[in-house]
Amino acid sequence: MKKMYFSLLFVFAFAACASTPAPQGTWLQPVPGMPQQTQGFRLYKGGKAESVNMATLLYTTWQINGNELTLTGQSLGNGQTIDFVQTYQFSLPNKDTLRLSTPDREAQIFIRQK
Repeated sequence: MKKMYFSLLFVFAFAACASTPAPQGTWLQPVPGMPQQTQGFRLYKGGKAESVNMATLLYTTWQINGNELTLTGQSLGNGQTIDFVQTYQFSLPNKDTLRLSTPDREAQIFIRQK
């Protein structure tokens, strides 16, 4: 009985660690004030990222640390380029919805594009 208990405990512990889904893919949301247009980003396997329909915000890399998603890139505007790092708390309520939030801003919802 003890052996079965420890085997089940190991299986559940492993499943809990492996259950965080990877956010790779293309994630879009409506452009504020222009709901017929979308913007967002692509997250590639290996940590490369790119912006979608955002000419002045260029994502270059991403990484996951626990429930934090960090995006890095460059912001272009007014003749200058500024490197940035954005860290969000993230969750995937389902395989096609990505929720990003920071303590000082309302959560943003992105939908996976297939």
